[in-house]
Amino acid sequence: MRSRQFIYILFVISLVGILGFSYISEKPIGKCYKRGFISSNNQKYYIYPEKIVIQPWRGQHHVYGIFMIPNGYEHDYLLQFQLPDNSTYCGTVYYSIHNVLDGIKARPDNYLVKGYVNTRLALWLMIQGKLDHLQQPSNWSLGYVRKE
Repeated sequence: MRSRQFIYILFVISLVGILGFSYISEKPIGKCYKRGFISSNNQKYYIYPEKIVIQPWRGQHHVYGIFMIPNGYEHDYLLQFQLPDNSTYCGTVYYSIHNVLDGIKARPDNYLVKGYVNTRLALWLMIQGKLDHLQQPSNWSLGYVRKE
């Protein structure tokens, strides 16, 4: 009788583990939210990163692009990463103004910001053989508008 209970408990634990893993693996990574983008009456411009760093094996915050924004302009708080198959993911751009980041120096009347892509997304794309898409600056974009 005890061995039967053990088998049932083992079965339930396995079932919960499989269902939990399937739930986590299907959860969207890098989801885009409307509130992360600036809505303005002014014209919106888009730029590509000056430099892209892809080192997900170093842990969180090691997959990012460095963007150069003109002074007097405000950037979105989400960057867009789009694959050639029209899959779109978003990353976070933290509001911190720098003149020099990772060897990139801002031109006069510009500042630099970092836009991070989720490390799990980068690893997933690498496993799928899409590292070259991740390395293309034209797949990354950040919007900005003139401050009102």
